[in-house]
Amino acid sequence: MNERLRTAMLRHGVALEDLAERCGVEPKTVERWINTGRLPHRRHRWAAAKLLSADETYLWPDVLESSQARRGRASRSELVEVFPDRASVPRELWLRLLTDAQERVDVLVFSGTFYAQTQPKIARSLAEAARRGVAIRLCFGDSSARSVETRDREEGLGGTLAAKIRSSLTYYRTLPELDGCEIRLHSTTLYASLFRYDDDLLVNPHAYGEPASANPTFHFRRLDGGTIAEHYMSSFERVWAEAVPWSGAEI
Repeated sequence: MNERLRTAMLRHGVALEDLAERCGVEPKTVERWINTGRLPHRRHRWAAAKLLSADETYLWPDVLESSQARRGRASRSELVEVFPDRASVPRELWLRLLTDAQERVDVLVFSGTFYAQTQPKIARSLAEAARRGVAIRLCFGDSSARSVETRDREEGLGGTLAAKIRSSLTYYRTLPELDGCEIRLHSTTLYASLFRYDDDLLVNPHAYGEPASANPTFHFRRLDGGTIAEHYMSSFERVWAEAVPWSGAEI
């Protein structure tokens, strides 16, 4: 028996017939909701919850459990592929994702040197994407930031990371002049390099003391009800909000 539903009806003076009329069902259907614990259709749950001034997950706790299960399945389904290291990501995949992008391309890195090396005409490709209406946002590390100095020391790069960032930026110095292209510099700790193409996302997490190229890369595709892709996309937005615009003049 659904005691929560029965008690809520008693407290609000709502009879079987009243709830049935509000939900557009037969009184016997409401009786089954109470006596057998049957889970109503979503629109009926919402109508009943509104009438009884209660949350549907209070009246039917199974809703929360089932939604969590669906969310878990959707999140697992977002994983398209796992690559043992970033170098294992096929060049064709990088090119296809950029070519197929229709709405946005977001990149979060420190230097991202490999990004231009993998795609020698990257600036031209990004410019072409911007001209077809794709919003381009590139976020590189600030070469003078303490976080860059720390990463350089942790990976044993001998003070070269700042120079790599400045070198990488030379590929993109004309892009800020184009409508739809924006570049910013961040000083945050880079826990994962992110590469978003519409609903596709490549995540390259970082392990202490290891270069980014040696760390795994995960390919996610955002799905309704999933949480993993959105989790990383939201992370990008937080870094982007704190980053400083770069005009392309200063290297």
